[in-house]
Amino acid sequence: MSGEIVFYHNPQSRAQMVHWMLHEVGVPFRVVRIDFEKAEHKTPEFLAINPMGKLPTLVHDGTVITETGAIITYLADAFPQAGLAPALHDRRRGTYLRWLFFAAGCFEPAILDTMFKRPPVERKGALGYGSYEDTVGALKTMLVPGPYILGDQFSAADVYVGSELSWASQFGAPGLNIPVFADYIARITDRPAYKRAALADGRGEPKNKS
Repeated sequence: MSGEIVFYHNPQSRAQMVHWMLHEVGVPFRVVRIDFEKAEHKTPEFLAINPMGKLPTLVHDGTVITETGAIITYLADAFPQAGLAPALHDRRRGTYLRWLFFAAGCFEPAILDTMFKRPPVERKGALGYGSYEDTVGALKTMLVPGPYILGDQFSAADVYVGSELSWASQFGAPGLNIPVFADYIARITDRPAYKRAALADGRGEPKNKS
């Protein structure tokens, strides 16, 4: 698939994940740095592209894609030569999509609710993920076989889940200081594409808790 890719980015945002994904895909892209301190994400020009005023935002050949998981999934499908997503007829496609959506719909909300100490609700089922402990337990069970979510194949699901897990671990989210998570984080952050994105963002070598 051809067409210019324009990536609206700020390293202090979830756009870090998409930056890594773009380096994994290995196609040319143009970065437009958005300055939060200058409120550039709230200008009429940017809001015309993304009315939510959020990053990451991607424009590919005139098509706007927003939301981190959607962008990562889109890039994997748009550039199949990178080998980052099972084909539609591949049975692993279901597992791949399951954990992509788990990252967005369960793991990230569970992390944020826990880290920001949001008041508990009476009906945990209403949260969508049940409990933080159940969410972390499900992730642990999935990662134990390893080395990646799809076994031996690294995929876009690892970009998303791995980014969330690495971030949560660095900020001290409870229950993550165990070998299965530490080994997984070390494995994915040792990838050349991750290191290129981190270096471009001024983050250098990642420092993950073990």
